Amino acid sequence: MKVSRISLHLQLLGLLLAVNGSLHCQAWPARYTFVVENTPHKRLCTTKNILTVNGQFPGPTLYAHKGDTIIVDVFNKANRNITIHWHGVAQPRYPWSDGPEYITQCPIQPGAKFTQKIIFSKEEGTLWWHAHSEWDRATVHGPIIIYPNKNNNYPFAKPHAEIPIILGEWWKVDVGKLYTQALQTGGEPNASDAYLINGQPGDLYPCSKSETFKVMVDYGKTYLLRLINSGVQEILFFAIANHKVTVVGTDASYTKPFTTDYVTISPGQTIDLLLHANQRPNHYYMAATAYVGGAVPYDNTTTTALLQYTNRGYTPSSTPLFPNLPAHNDTNASVHFSGSLRSLADKNHPIDVPLRITTPLFYTVSVNTFQCPNNSCAGPNGTRLAASINNISFVNPSIDILQAYYYHVNGQFGTRFPSSPPLLFNFTAQNLPLYLQTPKRGTEVKVLEYNATVELVFQGTNLVAGDDHPMHLHGYSFYVVGLGLGNFDKDKDPLKYNLVDPPLQNTIAVPVNGWATIRFKADNPGVWFMHCHLDRHMSWGMDTTFIVKNGKGPEAQILPPPPDMPPC
Repeated sequence: MKVSRISLHLQLLGLLLAVNGSLHCQAWPARYTFVVENTPHKRLCTTKNILTVNGQFPGPTLYAHKGDTIIVDVFNKANRNITIHWHGVAQPRYPWSDGPEYITQCPIQPGAKFTQKIIFSKEEGTLWWHAHSEWDRATVHGPIIIYPNKNNNYPFAKPHAEIPIILGEWWKVDVGKLYTQALQTGGEPNASDAYLINGQPGDLYPCSKSETFKVMVDYGKTYLLRLINSGVQEILFFAIANHKVTVVGTDASYTKPFTTDYVTISPGQTIDLLLHANQRPNHYYMAATAYVGGAVPYDNTTTTALLQYTNRGYTPSSTPLFPNLPAHNDTNASVHFSGSLRSLADKNHPIDVPLRITTPLFYTVSVNTFQCPNNSCAGPNGTRLAASINNISFVNPSIDILQAYYYHVNGQFGTRFPSSPPLLFNFTAQNLPLYLQTPKRGTEVKVLEYNATVELVFQGTNLVAGDDHPMHLHGYSFYVVGLGLGNFDKDKDPLKYNLVDPPLQNTIAVPVNGWATIRFKADNPGVWFMHCHLDRHMSWGMDTTFIVKNGKGPEAQILPPPPDMPPC
């Protein structure tokens, strides 16, 4: 019965969000309760216990207006440690509630509680929250909807209804065991068994058709789809049969509207879409499937939901119409979509792109290997798979970095993270020398001066196997001023930067064997994690941390910690 109730809850959510089109004028709770617990859920013909919040999968939605502060009391009633991250929320001067384990806190232990304060500032649109411990976010996640403040409206015509569309992954095995096995063996984790739309696999999977998520629309009306990729391991293509969508926002920042047949969305990203119900009344599939630029194992199945017109007097097709999705390895389609995003940049939504750079950084992002005794691991040629930024594979400390920094605890991290890679080579060449594959292990951070203006070039490499890397920075949104394939050219590529209306994002997919350049102003003091949002790469070490120093005056300094920080 629980599965049916939650499915009904999700089916009705779009109707709830349609009430007079005035939901963003309402007052939302200032305090929420999250109970993390194991709950049985059935998918693909079998039932297993999964970690959930409040028994829901996907989890509950948080609502706020721009600039609000809300409190979430997190109770861990599960049998394992947990942390919760509020993805894309800058948390100005308050990293204590950011959530990544061993970066800003130690985990919330079974039976414990942690009260987290979520401080919204400039964000407006769609974000999401998720577990930030091991790979628990596979089932511990939910939307965050941030409405304009009460004196403002959307910069587009008011939609008839708003519908969260959460893309995800499902494994038949326990995700905790999947994580443990992958790290023990040193090999690639097993690919997922299904993709999901709002927690359901859809018609193309066994034992799933009756629970397929349905979006009911009226002909002639417009709907706001709040698209979230909660997937653990894959970038996804998404499309709706016979319907174009208009992109109006990404990562809680408005964009110039552009119309497209498909969307590319990385794990961690959110994209706001306007759907105009202007086609012949019928039943249409919306679908999502993997985009994989590298030569790695992946789940090649397709999840579906149904778009159904409510108009009377028509007979739907015997089989719903299916959308045209790009090929699984269509890198050009992925890069084209990402490169089409532009900030709205109007008088009500100004942007502030740093022009004078004080801190230039160049970071290689690589898959690597470590040697194993007697070639006993499950990676290539008996090695252990690893990952790195600037040839350093990140190692978690024994206590969180924020606590060590704030209380001056020595020996937990170093401050010598390099501003550029230790070796320069043809990063995207075929058949690179094997000695380049082995990184160094370390817990190194990059220290930034308060108000430093940072330009960071991410360069993908072809070590071991080139792949796309959706890089996410905590505590900040950044302007994506450039994106391309191949090796970054420091003389030519900056001439093509978009410094007029670059998109403001918190996650950017660095293309396979390509590059991306971001800019931001380091005006949020604290300890802020940066990592690949493909969880296998994060666990292998494609992470680092920025420490942004305090500025002058009390408004430029880290706020004090709460009294109930989880112990280490």
